[in-house]
Amino acid sequence: MNPDYTVINNTAQHRFEIHVDGHIAFEDYALFDGGIAYLHTEVPPELAGRGIASFLIRSILDDAAAKGLKVKPVCPLVRAYIEKHPQYQANTVSDAV
Repeated sequence: MNPDYTVINNTAQHRFEIHVDGHIAFEDYALFDGGIAYLHTEVPPELAGRGIASFLIRSILDDAAAKGLKVKPVCPLVRAYIEKHPQYQANTVSDAV
């Protein structure tokens, strides 16, 4: 069971966040011309095992696609997610930022 979490774009800190039970899971990002690089995923141990990282990554990849942004998956978790979900592979780049 994977509840619907709310993903917040914290533009001041350049990260997407999910707030749960007083903790914050997040994905750091950097924008580049025509795209977004996902740099680091962090989920506090207190939130582990709830599918939050997968939910967050799927949400930000869908958001990038909806905005027509190319994606540079610097973060190993994001890269692994894209490898397992081919629908996101056409939108990735490796030489930006």
